[in-house]
Amino acid sequence: MMMKKYLKIIVSFGVIASSSYVSSCKKYLDKEEQSIISEKEAFKNFNNFQGYTEELYHCIVNFSNLYWTNSWNWGEDEITSTAGDYHFIHKIDNGNFWAWQAQHDGWGAGWMEQNDFTTEFIGGNDRNINKDLWNAAWFGLRKISIGLENMDKMTEATQEERDLIKGQLLFFRGWFHHRLMEYFGGMPYINKVLPSDEKLTLPRLNYHECADLAAADFREAANLLPINWDDTNPGKRTLGKNALRINKIMALSYLGKNYLWAGSPLMNFTVTGSRTYQTDYCKKAAEAFGELLSLTESGQAPYKLVDFENYHLNFYTISENWALPGSTEAIFRGPYNAGNNTHYGTSKQYMPSLITEGDALKFVPTANYVNYYGMANGLPIKDFTQADAESGYDPAYPWKGRDPRFYNDIVFDGVKVIKGTIPPKDRPENEYRYAQLYTNGSYRNIQNGSRTGYTLRKFIPLTTNDYDRAFDYGSNMHIYVPYMRLADVYLMYAEAAAMANNAANGKATNYNKTAVEAVNIIRKRAGVDAVNTKFLASSDAFMSELRRERAVELAYEGHRFNDLRRWLLLTESPYTLKTALEFDRTGTFNTADPTQNRVVNMKEKVLIERKFTSKHYWLPLKVSDVSMYPEFSQNPGW
Repeated sequence: MMMKKYLKIIVSFGVIASSSYVSSCKKYLDKEEQSIISEKEAFKNFNNFQGYTEELYHCIVNFSNLYWTNSWNWGEDEITSTAGDYHFIHKIDNGNFWAWQAQHDGWGAGWMEQNDFTTEFIGGNDRNINKDLWNAAWFGLRKISIGLENMDKMTEATQEERDLIKGQLLFFRGWFHHRLMEYFGGMPYINKVLPSDEKLTLPRLNYHECADLAAADFREAANLLPINWDDTNPGKRTLGKNALRINKIMALSYLGKNYLWAGSPLMNFTVTGSRTYQTDYCKKAAEAFGELLSLTESGQAPYKLVDFENYHLNFYTISENWALPGSTEAIFRGPYNAGNNTHYGTSKQYMPSLITEGDALKFVPTANYVNYYGMANGLPIKDFTQADAESGYDPAYPWKGRDPRFYNDIVFDGVKVIKGTIPPKDRPENEYRYAQLYTNGSYRNIQNGSRTGYTLRKFIPLTTNDYDRAFDYGSNMHIYVPYMRLADVYLMYAEAAAMANNAANGKATNYNKTAVEAVNIIRKRAGVDAVNTKFLASSDAFMSELRRERAVELAYEGHRFNDLRRWLLLTESPYTLKTALEFDRTGTFNTADPTQNRVVNMKEKVLIERKFTSKHYWLPLKVSDVSMYPEFSQNPGW
C-alpha cells in the first residue's frame, strides 16, 4: 500500500533557502510544531519554493552506490560470483521478477524498492538512506502535484523565477512517470492532487497515452527552463554550482527518450499489436534529439563528449579533491554525499577477493557480452572461437587489435593489475600482479572471483586493490554512473532517425547529421573505424550494428536490460545466454603487452540459459497495490 501512502499523504511545508548546492534540503514530514507554516508562506517566493522543489532531486536514486555492492545490469551482460544470491540480477536469471520488491528481497540491497523508504533526505554519512524508485516516484509525484497547484501563491517572484520552479516540477512529473513506465508499462498519470479522503479510481493508461502526457510535460519544461542556470538571475546566487539543476538540455534528452521508447517494438506491440517500430514516435524522438544536438554542437549548451583519454571522468574521479564524476558529458545525474562511503563497496565489487578485501560477491562481465567488443577497424567478431580474415580477428591472439573501449572497460588475461609492492610473505607476485584469468587461474575462483574469464574496470581504476589501495579515503575517489550522457543521446538519435526514415542515412529536419554519422561520431571518439558500408544497405542491417554499438559504448551503465526488452529480444536466443571463456596459455608470457600472449583450447561454456516467456517483458506490480482498486490492474502473466 506504499503507493497509496505517498499519493495521498498530507504534507506540511517548511521554508528553506535556495541552496548553494542542490543537495541541501530538509525533511518535510514529522516537523516540529513551531516550524510548520502556512502554504501561503511556504510558496510565496523563489527561495521558499525552490527549497520545497529540491526534495525532488533527492528522489533520484543513486543506483550505483546504494548498498555495499550494487546490481543494476540485468541483461545478458553481467553475472555474479557464487558467494551470494541476494541481488536482483541473480533472481532475474532464475526468472524471479517479483524480487524487485522489498518483501521478496530480504536484504534491502535493491534500488527499486527499499525495506524502509524514508523522506529524510540528508542521511549523514550513511550510504543506506533508503531511497528507491517505487516509493520515491509516488512520493515525488504527490509533491509535484501540490507544488503545481500552489503556483498562484508565488506572488513575490519574477516571471523567470516562476518559470524555473514550474519547469523543474514538470520535468520531474514526466521523469517519474517515464521511469515507472520503463519497467511496468502504462501507469495512471498523476497530474493533480489526489484527495486523501476519496477512493482511488485512476485507471492504468496504455503506454502511448502515458508517453504522450509525459512528452507534454518534458516539452513544456524544455520551453520554460534555461540551457544553463548560471545565466539566470536566481542561478547567479549559486554561480558555478548549478550543474545538477534541471535545464533545457535534460528536458529535451528525456523528451526524445520518452518518444523513442514509445515508438520501440515492445511498447508499440502492447498498444497496437505490431512488433515493429512506430514511425511517428520515432520522428518526434529524432526531432527532440536533433534540437538538443544542434544546441550542443553549436556551443550554446555546455555539454560535449569528453576526450577518450579522459573517458573515465564520465564515471569516476580520483585524487581530484572530491571532484564529481560526469565532466562535460553527463547530462542527468542526481546528488549524493561526498565521502568514502559513496564508493567503498562499489570499488571492490569488480576485482577478485584474492586482491581486494571486502564483500566476496563480485559482478563480472559475461563472455558473450564481451564478444560485442569488435575490432578497431569497426567490424564485429563473428565467432569468438574462429579466425576471421575480414575483421582480422585471430582466436590464438584474442586480445589483439580490438576496439579501444575493450581495453578501457575490460580486464583480460595478463593485464597488469597491481603496480605497488607485494609483500614477500604472499604468493609469488605473478599470481597477483597480472590477471590470471585463464582456465583455473588464480583470478577464476567462482565464489569470489571471475566465473567468466573477465573482470570489469570501466568504473574503477585498476589500482583499487589491497596493494595499491586507490579505494582508500585519501584517494578522494568518487564513483557515480549517470542516468544520461551525451553519447547515449547520439545513439538514441541514430536509432530514432533511422527507424523514422527506414534508412541508415535518415535524419531529423532540425539537425544536419544522419543516423550513421551520429554513430560514427561516437566511434571516432573511441578510435574505432566508421560503420562498414555493408551495414548501410538496409535499416535492418544498420540496426544490427547500432545495437552492437549501444552494447559497447553504454556497457554496464544499466541500459542493456531495458534495451533488450524494448527491442523484444529479451526472450530470444542468444540474448538468453550467459557464457564463460575457457582457454589455456601457451608460449612465453609477455608482461609488457598482454595482447601479444597466445592462447589455445579456446571455447565458450554456457553458464546460464534464462527461461523467459512473454510475461517477463514487464515487471510484476505489487499485489498490495493492484488490490487497492479494480482499475489498477496487474501486468499480464503475473
